[in-house]
Amino acid sequence: MAMTKTAPQDGADPEQAEREDTDSPDAEPADTAPDGHGQEEARHLNSPLLLTLLLLTAVMFQDPIRGALAAPVMQSWMTVFVAVMVQALPFLVLGVLLSAAIAVFVPPSFFARALPKHPALAVPVAGAAGAILPGCECASVPVAGALVRRGVTPAAALAFLLSAPAINPIVLTATAVAFPGNPEMVLARFVASLLVACSMGWLWHCLGRTDWLRPPARASYEGQGKGAAFWGSVRHDVTHAGGFLVIGAMAAATLKAVVPADWLGVAAGHPVLSVLFLAALAVLLSICSEADAFVAASLTQFSLTARLTFLVVGPMIDLKLFAMQAGTFGRAFALRFAPTTFALAVVVSALTGTVLL
Repeated sequence: MAMTKTAPQDGADPEQAEREDTDSPDAEPADTAPDGHGQEEARHLNSPLLLTLLLLTAVMFQDPIRGALAAPVMQSWMTVFVAVMVQALPFLVLGVLLSAAIAVFVPPSFFARALPKHPALAVPVAGAAGAILPGCECASVPVAGALVRRGVTPAAALAFLLSAPAINPIVLTATAVAFPGNPEMVLARFVASLLVACSMGWLWHCLGRTDWLRPPARASYEGQGKGAAFWGSVRHDVTHAGGFLVIGAMAAATLKAVVPADWLGVAAGHPVLSVLFLAALAVLLSICSEADAFVAASLTQFSLTARLTFLVVGPMIDLKLFAMQAGTFGRAFALRFAPTTFALAVVVSALTGTVLL
């Protein structure tokens, strides 16, 4: 039989009647979900709680931690790590801000109007555009996807994808700061990266197939306001690029402080092996292009040509870029484009280093 809620009798207190109705066994608490989802969210381990637990753990074990940090090897490790981070962070932040502004406030149709109609001519123009339009590799992939979606020939869009994070003003300035005694490294990085970007664009124009490339279905910032899209892009790039910078700085510090010098000397002492070693290291570390010059500068055991290869390969193909390219353009594209880019970048950077360095 259905139960009805009766009105309070004359003279009765309405608030008391409401309290009695709320306290009845059949009443369900308003702030508790029937499936206990609210309690599950309350127990969820979020970032502030993790940080608090980490700080409490550090306080509890401060004596062992202080003793470990006092060791000579850890002193050397911390020196390299802090040096790389302090030098790279300003360029990383500036690059992220500029790349977010370009990705959000510059309409993709601008590039379609600015590029020549013929694909063979559009490739070098798009590649050279990377020198004046700063953007890290995290931003270049969605921008290249937007160019393809707006009708830009894929060859030109791919040339821009490779050149923008490698030869933009922020990256070249960071390279000059990281290599103050070797200004020729800036020219070598510019020349090698632009050659690889244009060569890959022309190669795709000649050999690429339409069914290998899956254009993105929608805009990266669709449905968002300009301000929200800008700060969303900044937060995304800082989180991802900053994390990879920390990993790269840790790896560079570990190589300098932990790995025996004779081990690195074996790789660094062989011209071919040193180039291949740093090329593979660039892929594995996946460092943001605004910060990779400082990591390369710390690898003083290796020749300038080997470190140039590190700087050319990293912004064009690494683990995070492969994942982003596969997600944006499809796996069939990434499985063909990434290995070809890696091989061409190694060959071109080695030849450029031999001539200019």
